Amino acid sequence: MSAAPQLVVHRDKELMAQAAAARLITKIVDAQSARGSASVVLTGGRNGNGLLAALAAAPARDAIDWGRLDLWWGDERFLPDGDPERNYTQAREALLDSVPLDPRRVHPMPASDGPFEADAAAEAYAAELANAAGPEDHGEVPTFDVLMLGVGPDTHVASLFPELPAVRETERMVVGVHGAPKPPPTRITLTLPAIRSAREVWLLAAGEDKANAAAIALSGAGEVQAPAAGAYGRSRTLWLLDAAAASQLPSSLYPPAIA
Repeated sequence: MSAAPQLVVHRDKELMAQAAAARLITKIVDAQSARGSASVVLTGGRNGNGLLAALAAAPARDAIDWGRLDLWWGDERFLPDGDPERNYTQAREALLDSVPLDPRRVHPMPASDGPFEADAAAEAYAAELANAAGPEDHGEVPTFDVLMLGVGPDTHVASLFPELPAVRETERMVVGVHGAPKPPPTRITLTLPAIRSAREVWLLAAGEDKANAAAIALSGAGEVQAPAAGAYGRSRTLWLLDAAAASQLPSSLYPPAIA
């Protein structure tokens, strides 16, 4: 397991998004300088899209060599291509359509109007990840530089929901999800083994509705009951919160890391 999570608490969700975007720019530029390219796993939802919008508005975004950036997704709603509820659609609107990415290095999860049903689509995405993994990586997925996850009010991350089969998966890197407790019920998700392959895992939580989830996940809960507790990186696990989401954290977790 990685070192203990680091916490960074910002005054509000707007400041959190801007600071996280600045942090991500630095991390991508550093990785590109060190290895020639960078790989990032994006998350959807309110906080993930807020970060992407902040990144789109940041003048420093031009420091990134967008053509040498690989983008993956932590999970996806299994809906038709272009559906406004798909994480990929929302990411395109927030950022991707406004920067010069190499289309061959952008890896959305399959849509429901493609050739696969959800479980086969998950297998296809796992194969795409395995094909991108090199000998220097730690198994069946690339060693992502940063993997971002939004934290749900029920402590879910990606589409790993408490007690459901996907959060118990220990072998496969990507699985289909059926009967998710929030719509749509059918999804595709990275599993905890895939998430833990990342150098850094960043968990994003803003708003009072995330306060209880953050407190549970950071207080030693088990990953089956609180999937966010099982999300950690190889070298760093970073919780990026606003003050509202941090409001129920035990005093033992303070002072937080410096922003």
